[in-house]
Amino acid sequence: MAGTLGTVGFFVALVLVIVVHEAAHFGVAKAFGIKVTEFFVGFGPRIWSTRRGETEYGVKWILAGGYVRIAGMSPYERIAPEDLPRTFGAKPIGQRALVIVAGPATHLVLAFVLFALWIGLVGRPVPNSPLIAAVTPRLAGEVSPAAAAGLRPGDRIVRVGDLVDPTDLELVAYTRRHVGEPVRFTIERDGRRFDVTLTPVLATVAGEKVGRIGVLLEEARERAGPLGSVAGAVGVTWGSAVETVRNFARVFGPEGVGRVVELLFTPEPRTVHDPTSVVGIGRVAGATASSGPGDLLYLFAYVNVFIGLLNLIPLPPFDGGHLALLALEKVRGRAVDARKVVPISVAVLAFFVLFSLSVMYLDLVKPITYAP
Repeated sequence: MAGTLGTVGFFVALVLVIVVHEAAHFGVAKAFGIKVTEFFVGFGPRIWSTRRGETEYGVKWILAGGYVRIAGMSPYERIAPEDLPRTFGAKPIGQRALVIVAGPATHLVLAFVLFALWIGLVGRPVPNSPLIAAVTPRLAGEVSPAAAAGLRPGDRIVRVGDLVDPTDLELVAYTRRHVGEPVRFTIERDGRRFDVTLTPVLATVAGEKVGRIGVLLEEARERAGPLGSVAGAVGVTWGSAVETVRNFARVFGPEGVGRVVELLFTPEPRTVHDPTSVVGIGRVAGATASSGPGDLLYLFAYVNVFIGLLNLIPLPPFDGGHLALLALEKVRGRAVDARKVVPISVAVLAFFVLFSLSVMYLDLVKPITYAP
């Protein structure tokens, strides 16, 4: 039940945050006197709407975000002569840039706040040397390798094979790469260390056969006070941003596209390093809520960093594409004909829609599993 609530709550929060993104565009545009004709939650056929002044507010059936319609942003929109001074293009470049950047900025600010709450209330995990929370007695109908070796809750894995102080993900990946092979583990218990040899076995996790040794992990936590939480949030937000930008190049570049094609048309299994969609992230949110709902703060913060920076990619129709056009206008001294940019917008949108649908399909037929 907690997992289901976590998944549902994650998607509801995601929609609300996207609406807040659009509300930021709306609010800044209104502050600069730009005419906004529509503010809707959702897409598709209209469920309900009402008009307040010059703006129509409402809800549509497909609750996958929202949008605002700012006068003058569409190159094909007909503008009444009396409204021309209040269109987007009639305002100074600085004001237009603030209208655009307001949306992505909401995600980065929210991510910072959520990271600070996570550090102060939940605590950052000690990243290395996984701590065993429980030992699974049996795997695949036999005594599990961990149980057979006498491992206990409270034991810490300080080495696996040639990896010293492995992270949880490194432990998972190493275990899966060495199914059927004896692997030396160094265990720390009550201040002393000893070695055991475990042979990972295939076991079913979420319908997939993966290598396991039969342990459940518990992370040690380090909480901080208010100042430490704020300082820590600065570092975590920056680190998440840097990692996200690096992942953009990897995921959306030739390597990532080639990997998705390989996964679509071959029996190659997915790994924890493969791209995932909102379906996969929702599944992770459910699993996170089941094991410790506090870490939903971190997951949602990281997703907000991703969404905020994705919107800043300097290609139309992203917000970053609009900012790039404004920068070009500043350099050239004259506006760019937005109609000439439409084919680029269509091509970029088609790529991202096709890529997202492909990864969503993989999340349904080849779900990523994370248990060690």
